[in-house]
Formats: sequence, structure tokens, C-alpha cells
Amino acid sequence: MAYIGVQPRLGNFQACDAITTSATTTFNLLVGGTAIFPQSAQHCLVSLNGVLQAPISSYTISGSTIVFAAALTTDDSIDFITVLGDVLDLGVPSDGVVGNTQLADAVKVGKQTMWIPSVAMYPSNTSGCAALAGTELASDINKPFLQVLAFDKDSDEAAQFSVAFPKSWNEGTITFQPFFTANTTNTGDVKFMLKGVAISDNDALNTDFGTAQGTAKSHSGTAYDLNVGAESSAITIAGSPAAGDQVFFQIFRDVSADNMSADALLTGIKIHFTVDAANDA
Repeated sequence: MAYIGVQPRLGNFQACDAITTSATTTFNLLVGGTAIFPQSAQHCLVSLNGVLQAPISSYTISGSTIVFAAALTTDDSIDFITVLGDVLDLGVPSDGVVGNTQLADAVKVGKQTMWIPSVAMYPSNTSGCAALAGTELASDINKPFLQVLAFDKDSDEAAQFSVAFPKSWNEGTITFQPFFTANTTNTGDVKFMLKGVAISDNDALNTDFGTAQGTAKSHSGTAYDLNVGAESSAITIAGSPAAGDQVFFQIFRDVSADNMSADALLTGIKIHFTVDAANDA
């Protein structure tokens, strides 16, 4: 929109809570009962006894307090204090006015996550976990009905899945977090491991996975509590990942490194990866 003269600046304007004066120079600045920290005295409009005050000479700002040049009395009245906010702060934009072109690339790149539910996985043909199964915790349509993969406590069992990462993926290392539950009061650890291989167009599918990395999590001790594992160490994807690849993963329970005495019921995993482009163009 064009303007005649100087285009107006928008700020995050906030009216401070009413202040009861007393025989002092310093008063706390609150908005809705919460301390506010103006950038400077010039970022405030202050009216005292019906007179707009001059920044610096009449008052200064120190953290979340206003300091008047002279002590006030109980007869004085602070009419209002308005904090203008950062002069470069646009406040909260209206719905629909900010699109991808208004965002800097630095905002759009970096670490992203991808959720892979157990319903998108399948047991490995060799040493596979149990088939996907539904678990109804209560006969109530308003409560979650789980679809889980059960991993045995006595032997390493595996499941597989694949994803096509966005073109903006930097083809670097990834990490993951497992989400699982168990029908037990045991508080032992469960350790899930993940490894992957990237397959490009015309590449052989009969290719080994890379090195697995894992993360262990203790069960809460309450049956069917959700357990969210910590983020794993960096996982290097085998097969020279490239844009457009299909990346195959194998997730398995490493029973040699855990001790929970029940099946671990996997509900899904969260993959963390990094993008280095604003979009997939």
C-alpha cells in the first residue's frame, strides 16, 4: 500500500497496568501482572498529572522499572504509560498477510522432524517383530485405540519402513526418538536401534543398511503409559544419499542392552533431519 509522506511504523504497543504513586522515584512496569522490559525511555509514552513527560530528562528506564527524575508523592497521578515496543517489531501480523516469500531463508532451513507411525511399518521377514495389532485400552470411542508393533523381550526383533525425504534434505545424518508403551509395571529399559540405506534411481535394492544408533528409555512402571525416548546419536545413512532417493530403514529392539521384562509396543518414531533449502523447487 502506498503512502503520502512517511510510511507509518507499526509497533507492539502495550498499556502498562495502573500504578499507585508513593514517595519514591522508582516504580515497577507490569502488563497484565507480568513484568515488561521496554527497550529504552524513548520507547515509552508517560503522562504524569496530565502532562506528557520527556524521556531521559524526566524519567529513565531500568530493566522493568521506570525511574522518575524526582520523587513523586501520593498526590501525583501517573495517567498512563504506553510501551511502544521495538520500532522494527510489526507486532502480530494479520492472518494471511505473511507468505513464504516474506520469510528469510534462514527462517525456513534447519532442523525439521517427520513422524512415522507404526501403521507405516511392517515386520522384517527374518527376525521380525509381531504383526501390527490393535490395542483397545478402554471400550470408549473418546479414548485412543492403539495400533502397535510388539518387540519381544528375549530376542532382537525388527521392523522396516521407507521414506522419500524432501528434496531440501541436506542428505546428512539424522536422529530419531522412539515412542512406545508396555503392558507391565516393570521399570526396566527398552533400547530401540535404527539404521538406514538410501537407494537412488537404477540402484540395486539388495544393499546393506548403515550402522545403527539407539536410545534407551525406562518404562514408567505403569501399564500403558507412553514412553518417549531421548534423541539418538547421529545416524549415517548408507548408500550415498542424494535428492530423490527412497530411504529404507530398519528399527529393532536391542535386548542385549535393555532389561524390561515385557514386549515393547512401538507406536511410532520421530525422525529429526536437516534441510538446507527453503523449498523443494
